[in-house]
Amino acid sequence: MSSRVTIADVARVAGVHAGTVSRALNQKTENQVNHETLARVRQAAKQLGYAPNSIARGLRTNSSMTIGVIIPDLTNPIFPPIVRGIDSRLAVRGYSAVVVNTDGSDDAERLLFESLVQRQVDGLIFATGHSGHSIAGEAFDRDIKAVMVNRDSGGVPYPAVVGDDAEGIKASLRHLAALGHRRVMHLEGPPSFSTSRIRAEAFVSGCAELGLDGHVVPCAAYSVEAGQSAMDDVLDSKVTARPTAVVAGNDLLALGVYHSLRLHALTCPGDVSVVGFNDMPFAGDFQPAMTTVRTPHFEMGAESARLLLEQIDGSQLSALKITLPVELVIRESTGPAR
Repeated sequence: MSSRVTIADVARVAGVHAGTVSRALNQKTENQVNHETLARVRQAAKQLGYAPNSIARGLRTNSSMTIGVIIPDLTNPIFPPIVRGIDSRLAVRGYSAVVVNTDGSDDAERLLFESLVQRQVDGLIFATGHSGHSIAGEAFDRDIKAVMVNRDSGGVPYPAVVGDDAEGIKASLRHLAALGHRRVMHLEGPPSFSTSRIRAEAFVSGCAELGLDGHVVPCAAYSVEAGQSAMDDVLDSKVTARPTAVVAGNDLLALGVYHSLRLHALTCPGDVSVVGFNDMPFAGDFQPAMTTVRTPHFEMGAESARLLLEQIDGSQLSALKITLPVELVIRESTGPAR
C-alpha cells in the first residue's frame, strides 16, 4: 500500500515551506498567501492527490471536524437537497456531516441529540419541524452551537434559514383567484410543525385579503396517506361543500389529493384544482404535472452550514433569520374554476 501524501510532500513539489502549504490549503488562512504561490500549492496538492488529515487537524484545534444534522424524515424528498447543500459548504472546510433521522419522534430526537453531543460534534443543524419541544432550548442552555433550517427558532436565539412560506401560499391563492376559484381548502400539516402553522396562517389571511371562502383541514402527517385520508373525508362528507381548489401543505399531501380524486371519479383540474408546496423531484412528471411552490432547499442547506461555520469560527451568536425567496411553478394541476 502506498504511503499517505503529506504536507511535506506538497511543499517539496511546490517549492515552498510546509507552513505555507498549511496556510494555502486552509480556507481561513489562504488570504495570507499570495496568488501565485496559492495556485502553485493547489496544483501540487492536486497532482499528488493530497487530502487533508481531518483527524490531525481536529487534534490541533480541539475539534471533531463533524457537524450533526437532525432530520425528521429522510424519506421526505425535501431533505436530501438540504443535506447536499450542507455538505457543499462543509466539505471545502474539511468537515463531515453526521445525519440522523428521527422519524418525527420527540423521544428519538432526544436520544439522537444526546448521541451527537457524546460524539463531540462541533455544532448542530436542526431540520426538525416541531415547535413545542425543548431540544433546541436545551442545546442553547448547554452552549452548543446550532442553526435551524426549514423551521424557525421557536423563540430560541439561534439563527434560522427558511423559505418564504407565507408568500408561497399567498401566491398560490392569487393564482387560483385569477382562475375564478372562490371556495378553496388548505390541507395543513401537523400543527406541532412551525412550517404548518406559518402556511395555515398565510392561507387564512390570504383568503381574507382576496375575499375567498377558505377552509383549513389538519392532517396528521406530511404524507401521501394523510393527504388522501383528509380529502376522502371531505369528499365523503354530506355537510362540507366540495372545494373547487386545494392548496396542500406540501407535495406529498397534494399527491394524496390526486389519489382521492381518482377514487371518487373526479378529475384534476377539471373538478378540483390542486397546488402543492416544495416542488419535490418529479412533481413535474405527475399526472397531471403539479402546480407547486418551489423552495430553494439546496441553498437553504448551504446557508445554514455557512452560518454554523461562522459560529464555530468565533462569530457572535445572534437570532438572525434568513428568509429565501420562493417561486410558484404553474403546471397542469390548476385550471379555471368549474
